[in-house]
Amino acid sequence: MTLTIGVLTSGGDAPGMNAAVRSIVRMGAHSGFKLLGFHRGFEGLIHGDFEALQPRSVSNILQRGGTILKTARSEEFETEEGRARAREVLDECGVSALIVIGGDGSFRGVHALGDGWDGQTVGVPATIDNDIYGTDATIGFDTALNTALDAIDRIRDTASAHERLFLVEVMGRDSGFIALDVGTAGGAEEIFVPEVETDLNACAERLIAAREKGKTMSILVCAEGDDQGGAFEIAEKLERKTGFEPRVTVLGHIQRGGRPSARDRILATKLGAFSIEVIGEGKTDVMVGETRGELVTTPLEECWTRKKKLDGFLVDLIPILAR
Repeated sequence: MTLTIGVLTSGGDAPGMNAAVRSIVRMGAHSGFKLLGFHRGFEGLIHGDFEALQPRSVSNILQRGGTILKTARSEEFETEEGRARAREVLDECGVSALIVIGGDGSFRGVHALGDGWDGQTVGVPATIDNDIYGTDATIGFDTALNTALDAIDRIRDTASAHERLFLVEVMGRDSGFIALDVGTAGGAEEIFVPEVETDLNACAERLIAAREKGKTMSILVCAEGDDQGGAFEIAEKLERKTGFEPRVTVLGHIQRGGRPSARDRILATKLGAFSIEVIGEGKTDVMVGETRGELVTTPLEECWTRKKKLDGFLVDLIPILAR
């Protein structure tokens, strides 16, 4: 009897999701499995909106951003009635294993789905926030990082020409991975992240001292979820403390789109294929990831109950490099 595997993309889109779908379908076909792609995440699963996926179904998608399976939030799936209906659909379609490509919210959903369903469940980490425990990098993070870095490089040209202070807001409602890495790569003088309490008084003093020493422009990077607020709030507070008039740029959803980087395509390809191997080994309720170059699995529940830490070395290094 041929094993049928379902696959869906859920939550916020991330560059590289299509590469993961492609790898899952082709590795699955190679392993003798039947693949069904559910549209619009858990919403499509509840309503039985799916298509059979063959190797040719995923041709020419490796380089595309977004997700060919689409994604959506589903309030209905958050109810036990909605999840019960999703289990019925999976059983009606003969699905024995479900692969969910998404972030921690999606993993919470598939973990809850698996409670009361006999099939296997596997998560593939895809979120630009890179905040999921159990993998060094998530699919989409590298692309988002390079998109933000390109914007900061361009802003630096203008900041230098006009001798101004610029504050750039990047995504990261609960995590500062994008802000820390893009701020480091972009030569930011200050980086504000949710994980570290922001001292605006000390920041203001450093900015004033830098101007007195002849520094004519500055780039500050903040995650949207910083404890002092978003970029506009921080800019207003700094203006009162320094007398400087910051310019604000909010990068927003531009970080989610675009062609995935080579690194994201490779990561997505490896994790997609590995998810099929994991199913073949009979594992369930796990996330696939890569740590220190090794493909690993992590219990799904640990992906949100254990916190992934920022690089403390970089956090301490930023004030030194900004001198």
